[in-house]
Amino acid sequence: MPRGSSLFFHADFRRLWAGDTASQFGTFVGNTAVPLLAAVTLAATPFEMGLLTAAETLAFLLLGLPAGVWVDRLSRRRVMLTADFTRFALLLSVPVCWWAGVLTLAQLLVVVLLVGIATLFFDIAYQSYLPSLVGREHLLEGNAKLQAVQSTAQIAGPGAAGVLVQLISAANTVLVTGLGYLTSALFLLRIRAREPEPDRGAHARLLPQIAEGLRFVFSDKPLRAIVGTTGTANFFGGAFTAVYVLFLTRTVGLAPAAVGVLLAVGGAGGILGAVCSGAITRRIGQARAIWLVPLCALPGHLLLPFAAPGWRLGLAGFGAAVGWFGIIIYNIAAVSYRQAICPDRLLGRMNASVRFVVWGVIPLGGLLGGALGEGLGLRGALWVAVTGEAAAVLWVVCSPLRHMRDLPTAAKSGTPAA
Repeated sequence: MPRGSSLFFHADFRRLWAGDTASQFGTFVGNTAVPLLAAVTLAATPFEMGLLTAAETLAFLLLGLPAGVWVDRLSRRRVMLTADFTRFALLLSVPVCWWAGVLTLAQLLVVVLLVGIATLFFDIAYQSYLPSLVGREHLLEGNAKLQAVQSTAQIAGPGAAGVLVQLISAANTVLVTGLGYLTSALFLLRIRAREPEPDRGAHARLLPQIAEGLRFVFSDKPLRAIVGTTGTANFFGGAFTAVYVLFLTRTVGLAPAAVGVLLAVGGAGGILGAVCSGAITRRIGQARAIWLVPLCALPGHLLLPFAAPGWRLGLAGFGAAVGWFGIIIYNIAAVSYRQAICPDRLLGRMNASVRFVVWGVIPLGGLLGGALGEGLGLRGALWVAVTGEAAAVLWVVCSPLRHMRDLPTAAKSGTPAA
């Protein structure tokens, strides 16, 4: 592809993009179908829903740091393929056991935990693979296109899941998620670009390699603030996820299809954010896209606990759309920055270090949400979660980013200075 051309003309990126489309659609179907399966079919309590939320991302807390070292030692495309095939096989077991009449909440927890481990390796490899596939000068465009797919799936997936759950049951709907991962693997197999050989020096001892990734992340002040914001938002987001479907089905009284529609509304704001991210970032600068946009948009989530039958349901949908608009623009700018400044040999460890913090806190938040749901009630727990999410932006607002317009976009040669 000629330098400066659009990624629309990059054949291997199109294959990655197509696979990501199938994977993201399946993921968002599963993000709705699995909680509905637990809440409606398996009669899970708020605490059990918290356990389910924790199981989804526990791998990032337990294995996140060594996973980055292992990814740097291996072919990243091969890691992604293995993860996709593994997730397909695991999720296939849910409808099979449902057909046999032996599906339990315990099995669902185990499947979700193992899928989370595969997702950990896929995500680290995926974000480390993109710079070598498209070049660092195309990272903002590539991330924006991939984020647009995710936001579109966030609209289509929950709505489709809600309808499918009512038509064919939640357990059968989980199969759609597995098929999405299988399709992703088939597109990855068609990528022809040669990946750079893994750094043979990465076969040093595990702990020093982990420490090098952590030093890179936490000695860069803008990146440190970004990790603080994302980690705090994800912690309270885990609490939110643990109680939101229960809140909508039991407190608000929505049917599964209506739950899917409301969840999809937030994705509309995400699509708009992905489409507008390039123009907004060029207009106000990448640094301001990281702190100013979420500062204005995240308070929209404070409208979610007001959800009730009638016009207040529309108010909650509007708040979700506004919040996701800001989150997507923030994510694109923040991920593009960290991919751009990191040397290729450290990409796996850098991404793993970031994911260890920002995803590792989600299971803790999920357990908090389950406990708050039992103690404060579902609406009270939701208030705590959305307030914490909105306050997370203070990390970047109170950082050097507030006094900057643009951020460096060239890879650093080593560990940055403090």
